[in-house]
Amino acid sequence: MKNLTKIGGAAAIAAALALTACGGSGSTTTAESAKAQDAAGDISKLISVNAKDTKDLDTGGTVTLPLGNLGPDFNGFSTNGSNADNTELHYPIDEAGYTGCWKSDFEGAASLNKNFCEEFTSEVKDGKQTITIKLNPKASYNDGTPIDVKTLANTWNMLKGENKDIDIVSSGSYEFVDSVKAGSSDKEVIVTTTQPVYPLSDLFGGFVPQAVNTPEIFNNGFTGELHPEWMAGPFKVDKYDSAAKTVALVPNDKWWGTAPVLEKVIFRQLESSAEIAAFKNGEVDMADGRTLTRYKQLEGTKDAEVRRGQRLFAGGLNLNALKAPLTDVAIRKAVFAAVDREAIRKVRFSGLNWEEESSGSMMLMPFSPYYQDNYPIKETGADAAKKVLTDAGYIPNAKGIMEKAGVPASFSITNFGDDPTGLATTQTLQKQLQAAGMEVGIDQRGDGDFGKVVGARDFQVTITGYSVGADATPGVKQYYDAATNDNKLGDAGLDAEIKKLASIEDNAERNKAAMDVEKKHMEKYYSMGVVMNGPQIYFAHKGLANYGASLFQTPDWTTVGWDKGTKK
Repeated sequence: MKNLTKIGGAAAIAAALALTACGGSGSTTTAESAKAQDAAGDISKLISVNAKDTKDLDTGGTVTLPLGNLGPDFNGFSTNGSNADNTELHYPIDEAGYTGCWKSDFEGAASLNKNFCEEFTSEVKDGKQTITIKLNPKASYNDGTPIDVKTLANTWNMLKGENKDIDIVSSGSYEFVDSVKAGSSDKEVIVTTTQPVYPLSDLFGGFVPQAVNTPEIFNNGFTGELHPEWMAGPFKVDKYDSAAKTVALVPNDKWWGTAPVLEKVIFRQLESSAEIAAFKNGEVDMADGRTLTRYKQLEGTKDAEVRRGQRLFAGGLNLNALKAPLTDVAIRKAVFAAVDREAIRKVRFSGLNWEEESSGSMMLMPFSPYYQDNYPIKETGADAAKKVLTDAGYIPNAKGIMEKAGVPASFSITNFGDDPTGLATTQTLQKQLQAAGMEVGIDQRGDGDFGKVVGARDFQVTITGYSVGADATPGVKQYYDAATNDNKLGDAGLDAEIKKLASIEDNAERNKAAMDVEKKHMEKYYSMGVVMNGPQIYFAHKGLANYGASLFQTPDWTTVGWDKGTKK
């Protein structure tokens, strides 16, 4: 499950194997941490969480955190619910749905989450793979339903992509699963596949409860409904107030794993400006400071510290090829050609002490050993973009706007939230496209509209993107498979390459194959382009422990708390 995120505002997105939360090394706010790392760099410098052993924390206390949007769809496996804020909300209350069998360290290496899966073994014989999973005997949902073979079978059936009425984000490797059956008991699960599947962690990194077993429940049953009875995690929902836009959590008395340190967690939906005011007033305990406007407003807040790291994000150009005039590949290619990525980054990161080169992959960070630059345009600028349009038959009209058959290259960029730096970033892109002969307006929306607008594809262009995992295998299917990607762009040849690469066991070989698919897709379809990765910069109240910028590390909400003597 990969999730969409926006550059502007409070949202940040996590993926099933690219999670950001607590853990990792201590605070790093030096100049070294203000530079993106490449494959030769020390990525441990990009972690800042105030890591502490739980014995050094106060018992109890409350942590209050802001979200850019709260719902309306709370199903993270669905297209409309697959966004960062939804993921962040669910980590403490639904480890079953958002972590499942696997957890990751800060470098992205996967290991078993033994709260749910005690063993996960694979055997390949005669080209066929058999996976044996031993589930934790204590694992169950809050309503008492066991997490067993029925859970994993339902997860497969709902996510394998066979029923097109189920609005999943991506079928991932589930389409290669042939059967899910009980072994010696319902807590031993035997999975067979039609072809070997790698990495193994691409399977069951989150479960779909067996009660969510129809398209209607999956697509619509979580609209305005959290369904805590179908969750399992160290916390549980105490109160969801849709009017006040808050969710309060308390320790889960049905949780069989390690008990959490905190006695309460509160999430509040806040626009950017309200989040800043709430942090300065002590109403929330962390705030996003990754734009200059926000940073300057938060700077100097009493009893606060900066936690700086690398944002696991790739994006900037998200083009909706299903809406005219972006249906024309020439328009999309011209957008790619018109963009001065360095100029946009200068606006975006001005004053933040952050440097990075242009990235060229939606799927891997530049510090990955498997990374390659796949950005499809080498010669950029207004003249280069005009040439793309001219070669495609566009000519300037009386207003100087490029048009073809009387249809102008006219569209809008949707901007989310009230952060001035976010708006300035959008305006910079707007001017670059206008200089290339395109008529471009700005469609302004609130932060709270993000999930609804992007999930429904109710935009033409957005400055948004996706979280980045440690392995490109899940991303290549989501972004570039013709049946899976949001724009329905692709072809049989690329689809065949995508299907084949999932069976490559060697990590380097498999990721190289994925990178090559991305290169070919970008050069042909021009649907998503990387303008930036960017920093992760949080302001946190002093004493907040085990939370902040942590790269790929899976959040452990049992360890989040307050240093001794700082409890709120």
